Amino acid sequence: MSNNVAGNTGQTLVPQDNLVGLIIQLTWFGFFVVYMFYGQRLQVKIMLKEIENSLFRLKLIRDRGRQIAISTIKQIGETDDNLAARVDRILDHVFITPVDIDPSGIIQRLEHVLDVRDFRLKDEVRLMVPEADEIQINNLANMLEAALVLNQIYKIVRHYYLTGKKTSSFYVILQLQMILPQIMKESQAFANALTAFKAGQPIGDGIGAFVAAKLMHGKEGREIARDVIVSEVPIEGRTAYVLKAKGPGGNVGKPGEAVKQLLEEKEGKIARILVIDAAQKLEGEKPGEIVEGTGVAIGGPGVEKYKVEEIATKYKVPLNAILIKEGIGDVVSTMRKEISDSVEEVLQRIRRIIRENTKEGDCVIIAGIGNTMGIGQ
Repeated sequence: MSNNVAGNTGQTLVPQDNLVGLIIQLTWFGFFVVYMFYGQRLQVKIMLKEIENSLFRLKLIRDRGRQIAISTIKQIGETDDNLAARVDRILDHVFITPVDIDPSGIIQRLEHVLDVRDFRLKDEVRLMVPEADEIQINNLANMLEAALVLNQIYKIVRHYYLTGKKTSSFYVILQLQMILPQIMKESQAFANALTAFKAGQPIGDGIGAFVAAKLMHGKEGREIARDVIVSEVPIEGRTAYVLKAKGPGGNVGKPGEAVKQLLEEKEGKIARILVIDAAQKLEGEKPGEIVEGTGVAIGGPGVEKYKVEEIATKYKVPLNAILIKEGIGDVVSTMRKEISDSVEEVLQRIRRIIRENTKEGDCVIIAGIGNTMGIGQ
């Protein structure tokens, strides 16, 4: 009997296999309890870490953009000792939209504020680089605007990051973390834009102006509105008034005002208005794809688009659009080959639309919309 007792003392009260299972069950139960009470906090910490890493990258992109702007200004000519302070003041500049409680006259008020902002930015560039010519001033203004956007993106992301961190608000942090990939994509696009603006290279947004430049090449032009050139071009037995922003400096001009002036000059005797512009592609579409539409394809705050719609409605002029699809990173980056290669097909479509929808002897307006950086007349 003593031998049996001695033998049993070496055994556990729970079988070995059951003990391992019990440990696993207790571990999972403990994990479940911890996750139930602290799971959201753990998620918040993980998301905050991801946002923090992205915020650090945004800061690097913002600082690099600022440095590119300062170094480019220094390369062009003599500057004052307060150059960095002047650039920082521009990067912190905010645009305040007009009051929209009473929408009456809001377009005119918005246009006025936009004009004042544009003039102020170019005046600042002239003060920093007095010997710069108009092309350089326009390019530098574009560069500073891109750097300004990067600065604003960084500050907004930082604001929501710190707000979420202080309040431990799961939903604030979650929303920011969900849209961060898109924010980073846009930021990288503007970072690439700085390189294009520095070199004065055509960007994706200028594809409409590029098409217009092809049509008006070798033809005499005149300035019909502020920073907009128009040329008279014969196409398929019709007279086409082709207009684009004045290049090769970074300009978008006032195409809406130009179309309005032309229609007033011709007393509404225009058979059709055709607008060519870049458009954001959907996922699955290829850069450089071409689609046709009805309406006015002019992006931005809507001032120029409104002018074209208003004057076209007054004279009952049909509106056509040709859109060249681009990714969000293509719009402000150096123009890709796929996009520039689409020009010939766009020209063919212009001729077909004019041939099918107008009669010989008619007059049409062709407006090439977009930033004319690196694109002459």
